[in-house]
Amino acid sequence: MITVMESKSGKRAAPSRKEATHERIVEVAARAIRRSGYGGTGVADIMKEAGLTHGGFYAHFESRDALLAEAGDRAGAESVALAARVAASAPPGQALQAMMQAYLSQQHIDAIETGCPVSALGSEMPRQAPEVRRAATIHIKEMIDLFARQLPDWGQPQAHERAMAMVCALIGTTMVARAVDDPKLSAALCAATLKQLTPATA
Repeated sequence: MITVMESKSGKRAAPSRKEATHERIVEVAARAIRRSGYGGTGVADIMKEAGLTHGGFYAHFESRDALLAEAGDRAGAESVALAARVAASAPPGQALQAMMQAYLSQQHIDAIETGCPVSALGSEMPRQAPEVRRAATIHIKEMIDLFARQLPDWGQPQAHERAMAMVCALIGTTMVARAVDDPKLSAALCAATLKQLTPATA
């Protein structure tokens, strides 16, 4: 993450060249892991896509796992932030429905490179290094909490349980909808899940 310093004059100083380069690598990696998976994402490919040499990698990261963890953290933060924006822009009482519709939209199904990293990488996560799984866990908890806050009984134990079930249903449906090669079935899966989850918003 870029650190923006404030000078004595009160002006915000631009990030250093190293910080900007680090940021670019993380941005590229965050897209790459969702597009190609953890196993299909190599350091050389990321550095090339970022317009950098392979040899410069270790000036920014101790290991490939360190990069994957930071990339996963970035992707997860983006996903939670997007869901929060959807909730904030929805009419009163419709935030939860809007979030579910956005998650199961055709736009999100098609946008694997920029969408939720859990639905893109969930099947690979159990085999990743602890730091990679920790980054994913943090944002999964944030997403569950965001959904729980939109429920009428927020603050009660059952609200958190319902939010966990909803998030898992959304993630699982998205994974299957992306897996099948039948567009009509893909759309039907999303519509069916949305229909079944809608009563839970009442």
